[in-house]
Amino acid sequence: MSRTVKTVALQFTITLGEIEPNLAHVRTKLARLAREGTQLVVLPEMWATGFAYKKLNELALRTAGIVEELADLSRQYGMVIVGSLPEPHDGKVYNCAYVLDNGVLKGKYRKIHLFSLMQEDRFFDGGDSWLLVETSVGKLGVFICYDLRFPELARRLAVEGAEILVVPGEWPKPRDEHWRALLLGRAIENQLFVVAANCCGLVGKLDFFGMSMVIGPKGEVLAEGGYEQAAVTATIDFDEMAAWREQIPCFDDRKPDCY
Repeated sequence: MSRTVKTVALQFTITLGEIEPNLAHVRTKLARLAREGTQLVVLPEMWATGFAYKKLNELALRTAGIVEELADLSRQYGMVIVGSLPEPHDGKVYNCAYVLDNGVLKGKYRKIHLFSLMQEDRFFDGGDSWLLVETSVGKLGVFICYDLRFPELARRLAVEGAEILVVPGEWPKPRDEHWRALLLGRAIENQLFVVAANCCGLVGKLDFFGMSMVIGPKGEVLAEGGYEQAAVTATIDFDEMAAWREQIPCFDDRKPDCY
């Protein structure tokens, strides 16, 4: 019997600097997705706050409570939930993705590559380690947004055994084709599934194009959002990934000593 997972990239418009409306939206959507049998939900980058730099340290103090509530919801609904939030740590703030599995915090990933064009490097400290985590839906490798432009990270996660690359993002116009091409590239070159959740609509002064995606290991787009709020849904089948890797054995044919 094949192993399948019903996945959702939850795309919505983030209310900048205001936790309650964002949290209320996610609560409502998770309840509906649970009724539909969803097993994995990926939320956008900084989904509860947006990049509200002036209030960032204050907002980060709420993160522990948000994570605790998400853990309770993941336990109640039997889900894996992934999304990034501002994490306070020793007077610093990290852009941190939390992986919650049936009520358990399985791991957290601090964004390594900070996007200087949006001044992330001024307001955040960067992480220094990758995350591959075993969950009830499979082995997840975690990216956050700008990490997509660094294929070395995806390859490391794939070589270590990642089956699904989860990507919380806040990727604005006009670079929609870069988002799409990079997501497809990471899936194709590593022969794995990608579940990427972008936000959409106007958040502060920036316009986000959505286009959240679920992509298969051949680079086939299994589901894709538009500009509006949406639960971008697809069922992924790990037998299909195994068959494709046997057909084109890229990992066996690698010559890492040559590059």
